[in-house]
Amino acid sequence: MAVRAQDWLQAGSHFPWVPNESLRSTDSLDIFHAEFGDPESPLLLLVHGFPTSSIDWSDVAGELSATHRVCVLDLPGFGFSDKPAGESYTLRRDSELLGYYLTEILGASTGAVVAHDRGDSVALSFAGRSAAGEFGFEVTDLVLSNGNIFLPLSNLTDYQRVLLDPETASSLNFMTPEMFAAGLGLSMFTPQRASDDPTIVALADTFAYNNGMGAMHGTIQYLVERAENEQQWLDGLASLPFKTTLIWGLCDTVAPLRVAAHVWDNYLVNKPGANEFWVLPRANHYLQNDQPREFAHVVQTTLSNTSPAAPGPVSDEVGAPVFVDRSRSLLPSASDVLSRGQG
Repeated sequence: MAVRAQDWLQAGSHFPWVPNESLRSTDSLDIFHAEFGDPESPLLLLVHGFPTSSIDWSDVAGELSATHRVCVLDLPGFGFSDKPAGESYTLRRDSELLGYYLTEILGASTGAVVAHDRGDSVALSFAGRSAAGEFGFEVTDLVLSNGNIFLPLSNLTDYQRVLLDPETASSLNFMTPEMFAAGLGLSMFTPQRASDDPTIVALADTFAYNNGMGAMHGTIQYLVERAENEQQWLDGLASLPFKTTLIWGLCDTVAPLRVAAHVWDNYLVNKPGANEFWVLPRANHYLQNDQPREFAHVVQTTLSNTSPAAPGPVSDEVGAPVFVDRSRSLLPSASDVLSRGQG
């Protein structure tokens, strides 16, 4: 295992977890987790996506821990957590795990949640269940980034479609962790990253851990669950009382900007909570790796309610984050805009 992955593994530890729903082939799951920063600082939970793991956050954990207690874990089937073959890897179970981790392992009762990709779906499920009082945890802020949270506007890859189908998934058995990581480096990062890039090498190490390639057909089934619950989750999001922020990498073609724009226009622009919409102009799908400094800046800005008064880039620096919009209770009419001299 290379240095980057080894360092991340050594920064954390494991706890055993028995979910409410019976497991198929084991009695419990070992879950990797790590915490950074002052334990007395406000809690910030980072939730990773598919097919990667909490190591996605390694470029931003340090900066975010200057103001927050940063907490991460690897969901079952990912990273340094257990990945039993043939297991059912569901978003609902993962949202239950978040509740257990936060309340039983960390002893927390309130905090912010930042999510990415598949983690957006886990976070939406968790936020709704938390608001209903299921976990004894209060979400103070929710930040969603580059995930297909409205599937009709997504661009699923051919690889995702083949892996999702049980009749074709076996045709991908030739894929090694190194090959898979290299493919991500070429398609999901801007600029592209070669197979010897430390981030890509670390991804290969996490895929290889506990035979992660064998679990991917199971973990990608979240897309089916996503499709079944999508409208319910988005309708629920529109009524949740806490602030919700979208941060999107502009260069993403799998979860393109139109996904975020649709969710903003239809569910967040008039939602209570002073919600915000941001874009990172030089970032692809893994925006927290492509523009880590800018990503951390936006997270800290939106959580501290210190965002700009007006839309636009936050500075003249190339690649500066762009503040797109904030919510309001009611959009003005066109004539109202003209009467105020605004265009």
